[in-house]
Amino acid sequence: MSTTELAPPPIRSASPIAELAARVDARLLAVAGSLAISLSSTFVKLSETSSGTNVFFRCLLALPFLLPLAWWERRRAGAGAARPGWRAALGGALLGVDLVLWCESIASVGAGIATVLVAVQVVIVPGLAFLFFGERPSARYLVAVPVMLGGIVLAGGVADSSAFGPDPLYGTVTGVLAGVAYGGYLLLLRAGSGPGTQAQTVCVATIAAGAVALAIGLPWHGVDLTPGWPSFGWLIALAVSGQAVGWLFVAAALPRLSASVGATLLLLQPIIAVLLGVVVLGEDPSPLQFTGCAVVIAAVCFATLRPAKLTEGKAR
Repeated sequence: MSTTELAPPPIRSASPIAELAARVDARLLAVAGSLAISLSSTFVKLSETSSGTNVFFRCLLALPFLLPLAWWERRRAGAGAARPGWRAALGGALLGVDLVLWCESIASVGAGIATVLVAVQVVIVPGLAFLFFGERPSARYLVAVPVMLGGIVLAGGVADSSAFGPDPLYGTVTGVLAGVAYGGYLLLLRAGSGPGTQAQTVCVATIAAGAVALAIGLPWHGVDLTPGWPSFGWLIALAVSGQAVGWLFVAAALPRLSASVGATLLLLQPIIAVLLGVVVLGEDPSPLQFTGCAVVIAAVCFATLRPAKLTEGKAR
């Protein structure tokens, strides 16, 4: 990655999110956001609620954290500052579709593996960025893509008779479709979240995602507005970690990273989710699925970390 890609953008507001984005390496922000979001699948499974109920409350309970930040950000930016537009709303709608399908996948193939399947975004995001913005992915990324895809196939257990989960086929289909919607959301988030608008963008996307989740969830499995305890407690944890903190960090990082690097760093989410599924939920992926996770990690490192000598030479 060149030093140009990591240079802090001009700050148009004094919001805490913009200030954080200007002072912290964008790659570190993306990793921190991925760590927070990776807890989501565990919280989804522990809540024991339907997909529509889960996503609706995830978005609703995140708003008390996001709305004050968005208001502060807008007030400090001034009347002439940029505002999140249609990209944030459309991206949020795609996020709602992604989350509902992802919850379906979790129930069928397990919390960790379902998150791995959503990683098809690693191909979707740079491909869309090339088609619509003419942004060419790096050579290292192009080499790593087939390896990453192979790792995703192994991790999903598509051809593994000992794969974990009650319905791996259904879980794989819904997981991959969720990944396609997720890829569209990431691209729109990156294009529509400029300096000083991160909190506003995530807030608008969250409202749109909640509305879509309600529209899909009601006719599909229903939406339980009184899930009770402890389900409600797990939904609060999901909203704070996965929807508020995690996506604020990601929204601050993605505009400063190339599409391929941003998408690849977010692949850390499924790896951490698999480990949490094993330790916290007692899930038992097969050896081939674990091998797939290891392959994905290796590809992430190859695609995002440049040799030390090359980096030092550019810094000079």
